[in-house]
Amino acid sequence: MNGKMTSAMPIVYPESDGQPMADNTKQFRWIVTIQGGIDALFVDQPDVFVAGDLLWYPVEGRPDIRVAPDVLVAFGRPKGDRGSYLQWKEQNIPPQVVFEVMSPNNTVAEMKRKLAFYEKYGVEEYYLYDPDRGSILAWQRKDDLLVTIDAHGWVSPRLGVRFELHGEDLELYRPDGDRFVHYVDAILTHVRERKALRQEHLRAEQEYLRAEQESRRAEQESRRAEQEHQRVERMAAKLRALGIDPENDIP
Repeated sequence: MNGKMTSAMPIVYPESDGQPMADNTKQFRWIVTIQGGIDALFVDQPDVFVAGDLLWYPVEGRPDIRVAPDVLVAFGRPKGDRGSYLQWKEQNIPPQVVFEVMSPNNTVAEMKRKLAFYEKYGVEEYYLYDPDRGSILAWQRKDDLLVTIDAHGWVSPRLGVRFELHGEDLELYRPDGDRFVHYVDAILTHVRERKALRQEHLRAEQEYLRAEQESRRAEQESRRAEQEHQRVERMAAKLRALGIDPENDIP
């Protein structure tokens, strides 16, 4: 020893676990749809943080204790970018709602470990959707345990979102009754609405121009009639000056 104090190396909390966000297009589409739908639902609430595929570290000093839910929702935490969810820096608030979307590569043992993790570290609602089998499982916290619930027709206490399963497809409905849609469908709907709005604007503009043209034609006809009236009056005045009554003397 040289007598000098050596500082401990800082603990590193990796922002990636080296795993892909999704194993296939179907899983990716569902993750994006759920994350985007919930994010849109709470867009006006600054204290609701929604993320997809973000590593969550619940215990300070233990970078080995971590999980990356496909979607997590943390009420009471501000929106904003994060490299990971370090719970001790988030007023020790765990995500209250998490979603997992299964792929063929997920094992039963892996999903059991995730359920145990969510149960241990404070998740209130956990939803597991398998798009290949068309099944949805759900758990809700009762005291210290996550208890299985029937997800069909279920309304999330935290999200206010209703779950419906039609065939193999999960449908999520907002409190206002609108259904969650994939972002591509949302963009296409927006494009169609913008196109319809432009067409309606064009039709209104064309109607306005036609009305303007009709108004100008009517104004021109009125001017011509007035000019004709004035011409007739001038002629009548000349005849009267000559001692001729235009109304009685002219056959």
